[in-house]
Amino acid sequence: MFDTMTVTKAGGALCGALLIFLLGKWAAEGLYNTAPAQHGEEKVAQAYTIDTGAAGGDAAAAEEGPDFATVFAAADAAAGEKTFGKCKACHKIDGSNGTGPHLDGVVGRAVASVEGFGYSDGMKAHGGDWTPEAMNTFLTNPKGVVAGTKMSFAGLPKVEDRANLIAYLASLGG
Repeated sequence: MFDTMTVTKAGGALCGALLIFLLGKWAAEGLYNTAPAQHGEEKVAQAYTIDTGAAGGDAAAAEEGPDFATVFAAADAAAGEKTFGKCKACHKIDGSNGTGPHLDGVVGRAVASVEGFGYSDGMKAHGGDWTPEAMNTFLTNPKGVVAGTKMSFAGLPKVEDRANLIAYLASLGG
């Protein structure tokens, strides 16, 4: 059933199919590649650009909404307790450490100052105190603010959520 000619035909068909895919890939890269050219050739420009309006400083400031101090002044600690549900997986508020340090009394506390918790080198080097403004900045993008932090949380994009959470943590005291 499988003689030499059948195996040769099957091998030729496989090699031919691979050759067609290789030539197709080469042609597609030639048509759609927008990477800079090599060896001093011209840089290939994008076919079109999308104007996001980010260049205008006034437009960007208008889209940001109210500043943190205004939102924090009217923050709702009860809503912050609901937002804290996102933090419960790692942080506790009963004085004991979990995956992260406990957060009772965190507002006004020095950064990386909970006894018995193994902070990352980035957090130890960060320094300062957990003022509401510092917490707002950190909770926006933890890894962007403190490089090397162990905190894998992506952050809270809404300023209202951050203000409510900080108000709730401030209400817990120490």
